Amino acid sequence: MLVYRETRDPLATAALFVAAQFLPAFAGPALTARLDQLALRRVLPALYAGEAVAFVLLALLADAFSLPLVLLLAATDGVLRITERALSRAATHAVLDPRGLLREGNALFNVAFAAASVGGAALGGLLVERFGVATALLVDAGSFALIAAVLATARGLPAAQAERQPLRDRLGAGLRHARGDRPARLLIAGEGIAVTLFALVVPVEIVYAQETLGTDEAGYGLLLSAWGGGIVLGSAVYFVVRRRSAVALVLLSTLAVGAGYLGMAATTELWVACAFSIVGGAGNGIQWVAVLTALQEATPPDMQARVTSLLESTGSAATGVGFLLGGGIAALFSPPAAFAAAGAGVVILVAAGAVALRVAPAARRESPAA
Repeated sequence: MLVYRETRDPLATAALFVAAQFLPAFAGPALTARLDQLALRRVLPALYAGEAVAFVLLALLADAFSLPLVLLLAATDGVLRITERALSRAATHAVLDPRGLLREGNALFNVAFAAASVGGAALGGLLVERFGVATALLVDAGSFALIAAVLATARGLPAAQAERQPLRDRLGAGLRHARGDRPARLLIAGEGIAVTLFALVVPVEIVYAQETLGTDEAGYGLLLSAWGGGIVLGSAVYFVVRRRSAVALVLLSTLAVGAGYLGMAATTELWVACAFSIVGGAGNGIQWVAVLTALQEATPPDMQARVTSLLESTGSAATGVGFLLGGGIAALFSPPAAFAAAGAGVVILVAAGAVALRVAPAARRESPAA
């Protein structure tokens, strides 16, 4: 909102997204590899405090706008975000996995995240409308400062490693593990493709709502709310089915997103599009946490943060690629074509994933060393 208000240039808004999502994907794993050997009780509060500072500076720029500074702060915040998420997930694994509660903990995180993502977006819009962009950014800064204070009192977070390793060695080890371990490689690469396909429709949703469904801003809001409601529903469903096969949960939830997109591509009725949006949102509410949990369960404890940061970075970069592809498809053909391409691509991805995961156990059984 701030960038578009000050520039009235869609390219500037696109540049903001590239700075916040795409560029940090290349720096996040390195920062994670550097910090995950330190005491998380000190590192995590410092990272969130850094985000608080970034948002205070962004709020100041609301009255003294500078696009280069906004882009720099957005990129910095993006790197901090990827690192925080990876380290937080590693801490979750370290605390809960020895107790056999990893899936339960991830399920609770997922429910909270789903509710917060829906409510946070609504709150942000309300704050901007009532009090302005600067106030909304300051509230964001306050939320990060509060997180930093809470984490600073968390005594159960993992301690620092006794023996430190050079950054190059740690980063290289994480990359080699992700490349050499078949489950990690399939999950990270598959999620990168999935997120690219999921993101195809995001830039064209408003055009789809107005031109294909023939609705207004209220209808567009209803469409988005249906997807958000589906996410909340899916997160609740995951809490119930969390003990089922991780592979089945990943494949079925991904397929649900694809089915939602295909249904939306085939209709011109708002209520039908909302119904399929709920289906896709429900799959979305299960898919990411199912992939993350499967990756955590397949990754050694000392590799958790580094491998998770690769998943986070892949997802961040893939989102940017999907935005560009989706906008291009809609411009060349139509908004429903972007939904159809995303849905068909997801179905093909699920089929390929099912074959790959079926071939892997068969290969192990036939191996002379097995």
